[in-house]
Amino acid sequence: MQKQALVDHYGRSLSYLRISVTDRCNLNCLYCKGQDISPMNFHPAEILSYEEILRLVRIGAGMGITKVRITGGEPLMRKGLCPFLEKLVAIPGILDVSITTNGVKLSDYLKPLKDLGIKRLNISLDSLNRETFEQIAGLDRLHRVYDTIMTALDMGFSPIKINMVALRGINDHEFGDFAQLTMPLPLHIRFIEYMPSSPHMLDKKKQILSPEIKQRLQRRESLIPVLPTNKSAVSETFRYKNAKGDIGFISPVSKHFCKTCNRLRLTADGKLRPCLLSDKFVDIKDAMRNGKDDSFIGEKLKQAAGLKPEYSLTVGNHNVMVPRLMSAIGG
Repeated sequence: MQKQALVDHYGRSLSYLRISVTDRCNLNCLYCKGQDISPMNFHPAEILSYEEILRLVRIGAGMGITKVRITGGEPLMRKGLCPFLEKLVAIPGILDVSITTNGVKLSDYLKPLKDLGIKRLNISLDSLNRETFEQIAGLDRLHRVYDTIMTALDMGFSPIKINMVALRGINDHEFGDFAQLTMPLPLHIRFIEYMPSSPHMLDKKKQILSPEIKQRLQRRESLIPVLPTNKSAVSETFRYKNAKGDIGFISPVSKHFCKTCNRLRLTADGKLRPCLLSDKFVDIKDAMRNGKDDSFIGEKLKQAAGLKPEYSLTVGNHNVMVPRLMSAIGG
């Protein structure tokens, strides 16, 4: 197979694979699982094995996949993650491996991750206030997460991206506090628009979009645009004058980034999703477990690329809902 074989119908080369290794999580965030809803975890037999995931990545690497992000649920909840990551980073053609985590268990993994050469971290942090953190996440783990972020900075992890889901009336009074973290610290603070993602999710009135967030931050100090270094970047980035870090806005609702989207998603139960906000998928688990060869699996990857829509369902529709719980998709 030749490089860059994964091209969708709109000419986008797909080089980025997001892999959910588990749907389990040690937090119960309002915007992910919703209110008054019990966790629904896959049976262990439904989850792809590490070897099955590695096989798919090896095939994908031969078709142009160069970047992999490990997600969940909370990926650090799955046992044996570090031996899996050791094999993952060694796959020829995979140039960038990173992890998205809520940070609760991260302190135990910092040294092993650094030893493996993994330096890029995305950490969810929705409040700098203990009570608000607990309100959103269901548990008070703020100091554990914040202290781990500081330790990761000291250890030289870079970039460290802090993801804050903006929620009106819950954490929107903290926008300025988050932005000010970029003055003394080389952090990448990213404000993410909340997407109602199932019938059980928060009231849509909790949604606050990037233009309003940006306007609030501009009242404190001018935001200086930062030119993207990657044409497929999903974040619109700014910085304050003399700041060590920067401020990003991820706007799947108010300003979609479909035109440059270069990713596929692999769910923990073995489904390739071409778009987060789509109910279309390609099942690769059955193919693998029924003895299909690598060429057949490669065709499944091409099939998933072919299902990628030109635009996500958010375009022109602020009432869109993700077909499944975000924790099960690895959004």
